[in-house]
Amino acid sequence: MIIWLASYPKSGNTLLRSILAAYFYSNDGVVKFKDLYNIEQFPEIKHFKELKIDFLDEKKVFENFINAQVNINKKNNNLKFLKTHSSLAKVNGCNFTDLKNTYAAIYIVRDPRNVVSSFAHHYNLKIDEATEAMLDPVRWIAKNDLVFKTFLSSWNMNYNSWKQLKEKVLFIKYEDLIFKKKNTLIKIFKFIQNLGAEGFQLNMLKLNKAIKSSDFKNMQELEKKDDFQEGIVEKGSKKRKIFFRLGPKNDWRINLDEKNRLKIENAFKKEMLELGYLNFKE
Repeated sequence: MIIWLASYPKSGNTLLRSILAAYFYSNDGVVKFKDLYNIEQFPEIKHFKELKIDFLDEKKVFENFINAQVNINKKNNNLKFLKTHSSLAKVNGCNFTDLKNTYAAIYIVRDPRNVVSSFAHHYNLKIDEATEAMLDPVRWIAKNDLVFKTFLSSWNMNYNSWKQLKEKVLFIKYEDLIFKKKNTLIKIFKFIQNLGAEGFQLNMLKLNKAIKSSDFKNMQELEKKDDFQEGIVEKGSKKRKIFFRLGPKNDWRINLDEKNRLKIENAFKKEMLELGYLNFKE
């Protein structure tokens, strides 16, 4: 069954995937992009090929989300990680997933004041545009050569939507994944073990190697040496934009103007208080 690695874009999903891929798909526990690609993104177009549907018919694609997941689970009897940026929402009357195909979810959330600058860089937007996109409850990620159109929604609605899974979802903060990495990863393993999963015995030696090799500076060096296929290609230069750009150095206190900061804080006040990103009270 599927364990979803869910998040709003630019919130640490790739970092978590890198660590888990190094742990589960490498022999030595060292992060490599080729292992990272074992954790695929949903809805990737290739997941629907066996269904023989018209890929131009968006309604038909959404109607077959769960059928595609059924096929994924048939091919792999073990637990399988899948990345997604989708809200856990019903689109065109069709659910994104169901409990027959979902074992659990790990949702990575990040301070939206830091998300916005990374979001702007990644999607080639101005900060004003990126802020409006994060506030947009009907925002989509456009279809590309690999992945179908994905319903993103706003930052807070995306986050809140995954709460529906209740005890089957674990929320972790990007900031903890950076500054409390080992404790956070142990928490993830215990969460999956407590749901009854087999084969999740923790090898601390291998996990420590994955943690060390996933240091942000190491990821930046890896990107320089090895093409990261998930990086966005710029239209003009046709070169990939730097994916591992600022990481923990991305500081909204330096990078974000007051106008957009206030927009974000006012729109997402409830969730930011809940997550400890704001320290004032009503």
